[in-house]
Amino acid sequence: MRLLIQKVNEAKVLVSGKVVGKINKGLLIFLGVDIADSDDDISWLVKKTLNLRIFNDSNDIMNLSVKDVEADILVVSQFTLMASVKKGNRPSYINAANKNHAVSMYNKFIDHLSISHISSIQSGIFSADMQVKLINDGPTTIWIDSKRRE
Repeated sequence: MRLLIQKVNEAKVLVSGKVVGKINKGLLIFLGVDIADSDDDISWLVKKTLNLRIFNDSNDIMNLSVKDVEADILVVSQFTLMASVKKGNRPSYINAANKNHAVSMYNKFIDHLSISHISSIQSGIFSADMQVKLINDGPTTIWIDSKRRE
């Protein structure tokens, strides 16, 4: 499973021109699911995401987590995070999970976040044509791959 996490001042996702998820200060998380992802990947990523110290403390140092600042989270499915560009110029999605597995993992990820986080968890609509609007804070953007764990 791959996450692209962006610290934002605000973010929203629209489907057919209607807002389906919106947050103020918090994390915008784009999520891609691999064919081999399991519940272990979800557990590791939720823990890592909620404890990432990327929000500034009173000394203006990135030392606080999304839990510490009680910020919101917006999760958006994005299978293109699973792209491989190893050969040629056309991305390959051979390692992206099929729709059934991907939607199950996406929903489990959101459920696990909801259980562990007191602030609002918003989401896009899985496999919908979405438009995402955001104001990046920092900018701070973190890439996490549960298979690499670095």
